[in-house]
Amino acid sequence: MTPFTYPDFPRQNVVDQIQGVPVPDPYRWLEDDHSPQTEAWVTAQNELTFKYLARIPARPRIFDRMTELWNYEKYSIPFGWGGRYFFTRNDGLQNQAVLYWLDRLDSEPRLLLDPNILSADGTIALTSVAISKDGRRVAYGLSGAGSDWVEMHVRQVDTGEDLPDLVQWVKFSGASWAVDGKGFFYSRYDAPVEGSDFKSQNYFHKLYFHKLGEPQSTDRLVYQRPDHKEWLFNGEVSDDGRYLVITVSQGTQVENAIFYQDLSIPGSPVIELLPAFDAEYQFLGNDGTHFYFRTDLVAPLGQVITIDLSHPARPAWQELIPQSQDALDFANLTGDQFFVGYLHAAHSLVKVFSLAGELLRQVELPGIGSAGGFSGSRQVLDAFYLYTSFTDPGTIYHYNLETGQSTVFRQPAVGFSPQDYVTDQVFYPSKDGTAIPMFLVHKKGMPRDGKNPTILYGYGGFNISVTPVFSVPWLVWMEMGGLVAVANLRGGGEYGKAWHEAGMKLCKQNVFDDFIAAAEWLIESRYTRTSRLAIMGRSNGGLLVGACMTQRPDLFGACLPAVGVLDMLRFQKFTIGWAWVSDYGSVDDSAEFRALLAYSPYHNLKPGTAYPATLVTTGDHDDRVFPAHSFKFTAALQAAQAGPAPVLIRVETRAGHGAGKPTTKQIEESADKLAFLVKVLEIVG
Repeated sequence: MTPFTYPDFPRQNVVDQIQGVPVPDPYRWLEDDHSPQTEAWVTAQNELTFKYLARIPARPRIFDRMTELWNYEKYSIPFGWGGRYFFTRNDGLQNQAVLYWLDRLDSEPRLLLDPNILSADGTIALTSVAISKDGRRVAYGLSGAGSDWVEMHVRQVDTGEDLPDLVQWVKFSGASWAVDGKGFFYSRYDAPVEGSDFKSQNYFHKLYFHKLGEPQSTDRLVYQRPDHKEWLFNGEVSDDGRYLVITVSQGTQVENAIFYQDLSIPGSPVIELLPAFDAEYQFLGNDGTHFYFRTDLVAPLGQVITIDLSHPARPAWQELIPQSQDALDFANLTGDQFFVGYLHAAHSLVKVFSLAGELLRQVELPGIGSAGGFSGSRQVLDAFYLYTSFTDPGTIYHYNLETGQSTVFRQPAVGFSPQDYVTDQVFYPSKDGTAIPMFLVHKKGMPRDGKNPTILYGYGGFNISVTPVFSVPWLVWMEMGGLVAVANLRGGGEYGKAWHEAGMKLCKQNVFDDFIAAAEWLIESRYTRTSRLAIMGRSNGGLLVGACMTQRPDLFGACLPAVGVLDMLRFQKFTIGWAWVSDYGSVDDSAEFRALLAYSPYHNLKPGTAYPATLVTTGDHDDRVFPAHSFKFTAALQAAQAGPAPVLIRVETRAGHGAGKPTTKQIEESADKLAFLVKVLEIVG
């Protein structure tokens, strides 16, 4: 590698006083995403990056193989209403999945909605689908350029024609139909100031009812809380149509509240059933006034309980499905059976229980992987679920509720041989001795000679579990002889509430220690070496990569932080960033400020340090993690870099945080990342 010459842009003398500590922020100007100077910086950086990537000889071959493998059918889990079944399908290389419906399981699918015809570049995505109780109408959400902002429309299923209804400025919400099909509940924010759509903070969520055929301006405000600007509302109509169940959350905090309204009584008040925010509560369904909930109250691994609305005091609650030794991952009430998914050492195990809480059976899964679905109405006699693993691209199964038998509904074919690969699970000690699980996936017969090109992936936050999943880029990497290592770090939900809390706020350093220990273990165990080791993560995982590379720049050969939270002192100031205080803490608290400052990637770059080769990726329409995080970190890293390894940023245009990104853009970005690794890790082949 030879030293790089980076675009020459100024540093500014901007210094904040936070908790009495002076904190320089020399690239504050990059937060003005519409300024000519910022646009010039992005243009110059992209020119440098794409010129570098275009010169990598392996890039065309990687792109071609990526495209070839990506070209397989992808299905969503079907869901049924009104005797009809709905699912999405991507035929392989379509930019967006297409919505279909069936009137019988053995009938030919009928096209309902094709988002690919809505934009020339494929950047309009279908984000949500809500079917009316009779199966005759669908309220669907569309977003453009990867934004979290959604517009909702209504389509007649039989004719495929749209009604004139249009609902705008929806965010963090789907729709839930009234039982009579005359309208639906949804949540939204007030329209932002023009030009601030992707930057301004999101406060004061409101729950509305939209009546079909009426303009949005006449929508009925169902619930708001001006005294709690951070509360978010999700309204769900119970299967019997009697209740509107309102889940109230505070940002990304796991603990939530549950309110309800009796829809059978016009003008009835909203009742605060579970207002304390003392645990996680998920409404599963009801039989009359008996409500079923999944919760972690006094059960850190999760349980299912019942609450009778006529006797709602806590002493009258009943435990239905007690806490297990494994973390409860999901619970659904379908037909008259509870489907409960557990995480056993970070992979799926599914059990079926009766309404009385009696264990009926365990669902036989094909192997070590991830299962999800099993959802539907109380009236159905069947359910569907998806099973995937590192070598299974995602098979959809039909599950008969009466017999407990699973049969393949849709199974894609991908052009590789799964039997040529192996998945192992190991446990390694972190810095404090905690045993951390990690999946290792690679070709059979891979030598333990310390030379294997390795991608180490992690997340570690927000109670999100990282379980086995199929990835075309990882498959291409393994075809080239690479190893994929996926670490299940603290901060996630793999082992329940305690595992999450051990990696949040003042304990966040545990997450970075876990990841660093994974890298050290891979090297000590002769799977790889520093010069062949790359670390990768997205969003909170981008923070993970940024923190670890600033703490241990000597340990990694390459770093790929994607759409990362990288300025930990100002994340609260943009879009939905305030919601992450539940996991990260706040600069307004002195102890949390010191912890944030200690690991904030942007603030811990040290001039004169030889940092690993780095490719930062973000999108110009990312209104989840404001792209200025990536801009500022890249500018500071380029200024600090003392070694010859390249520091580049790839800014995707008309793209957001990741959801809804067109297939073409996904393949291009993935090929660029692998080509970058082939170049900087000096991989031959």
